[in-house]
Amino acid sequence: MNSNLLRLLVSATVCLFGTLSVAADDTAHVTPLMQKDLPNYPGKEGLMISVEYGPGGSSPIHKHEANAFVYVLEGAVVMQVKGQKEVTVSAGETYYESPTDIHLVSRNASDTKPVKFIVVLLKNKGAPVVMPVK
Repeated sequence: MNSNLLRLLVSATVCLFGTLSVAADDTAHVTPLMQKDLPNYPGKEGLMISVEYGPGGSSPIHKHEANAFVYVLEGAVVMQVKGQKEVTVSAGETYYESPTDIHLVSRNASDTKPVKFIVVLLKNKGAPVVMPVK
């Protein structure tokens, strides 16, 4: 999927509070759950999303320019940010990405079972949720 199209679709989905497939093979789905301005932090907002990858599903290389807190609900996801090793995060475990991290790997650890996780993003108000990186 074209990176500009991916950015546009994700941003539009968050604005419309719908569900979106973010992978060309229709295996990654992002569902916005909650968006809230943070009055004690002017210009900042919190966003909670649910992410599901089907068996073998993944996301393209991207960044969030946000503090991203991940909690895996079911299955396991393989994560890697630039400069760090790949890690497998299983149900009940957490993961963190900083605003400067480039997310190189985000894929379902299983080819037979889905993975579902929650992401809480603390970001600049109105900033894109995900930005593709080439």
